[in-house]
Amino acid sequence: MLKEFREFAMKGNVVDLAVGVIIGAAFGAIVTSLVGDIIMPIIGAATGGLDFSNYFAPLSKAVTATNLADAKKQGAVLAYGSFLTLTINFIIVAFVLFLVIRAMNTLKRKEEAAPAPKPSAEVELLTEIRDLLKK
Repeated sequence: MLKEFREFAMKGNVVDLAVGVIIGAAFGAIVTSLVGDIIMPIIGAATGGLDFSNYFAPLSKAVTATNLADAKKQGAVLAYGSFLTLTINFIIVAFVLFLVIRAMNTLKRKEEAAPAPKPSAEVELLTEIRDLLKK
């Protein structure tokens, strides 16, 4: 059973998947930082200094706090600012993946469109002989 598990774990697909998950997690952290530290402050500055992360609607009368962290401690809140931030995060990730896949498809098309190398003189001569023998 241990040998079978080792064979499964060392298959190319499993290793590729593990590498993809690790790179995806690192990429996710970069995009989260991009959205939270760069894009959202710019949007906040453009809209008059608004901070989307603290946008919430209290679902209980007990919630009187003005920031999201304290409001969550007091009761149930609808944190639509966090949702907006995560939605923008998703759109950025999807757009970057679209650009990467688009670039990969462009490279594939260029490889497919590349003409086949011209056969050598020997191969051409052998092809002519074969064609003459068929007649």
